[in-house]
Amino acid sequence: MKKVMVLALVACSTFAYAQKGKTVNLFDGKTTKGWHTWHETTVKGWHVMDGILMTHGGNGDLVTDKEYEDFELTFEFKAAPKGNSGVIYKVLETPEAQASYMSGPEYQIIDDKNYPSPIKDVQKTAANYDMQVPADLTVVKPAGQWNTGKIIVKDNHVEHWLNGKKMVEYEYGSTDWQVMVAKSKFANWEFAKAHAKGKIALQDHGDMVSFKSIKIKEL
Repeated sequence: MKKVMVLALVACSTFAYAQKGKTVNLFDGKTTKGWHTWHETTVKGWHVMDGILMTHGGNGDLVTDKEYEDFELTFEFKAAPKGNSGVIYKVLETPEAQASYMSGPEYQIIDDKNYPSPIKDVQKTAANYDMQVPADLTVVKPAGQWNTGKIIVKDNHVEHWLNGKKMVEYEYGSTDWQVMVAKSKFANWEFAKAHAKGKIALQDHGDMVSFKSIKIKEL
């Protein structure tokens, strides 16, 4: 019996190891399986059409069922003209949390050129929202066109990529990061408390936004 148990444990351990580093789909192109609406148990308002995951606004953020710590996330996104959205990570979906962005960093998505309100560079596409300006403001494609985003989190080192170019990098929880937080609107929120892992959220900012080819590799 002991020998059987040992073999079973080895098999389980080997399976878990084999899965680490494997790229998997967070969006299967057909359903919203693996996701739910913020503070809900099901998905409301977000829908899938022709392999595209989208919201027309007013449906709440879409959140992964699972939490992630170290990962590489890739995705394609298309903001509507004058639209605003984002991909938020390390999200803590606690009962008292009012919004996903209050606990996790945000990869900003927005119509840089035509957003109806004035925006700062630190609020433009691929920014570490309200914290760091993207390295190159010319890389983003116009609203209505597909862009490719990537977020890498490994041992608290974080990178934002846009259309093949690194736009932002920082050390999450570091002294420099804490200084940036203190100067941002997040200073008194859960955001300011560094934490190891959390969920991933696609932001519904009230505008139409589309995503496809959402993939993640746990590192």
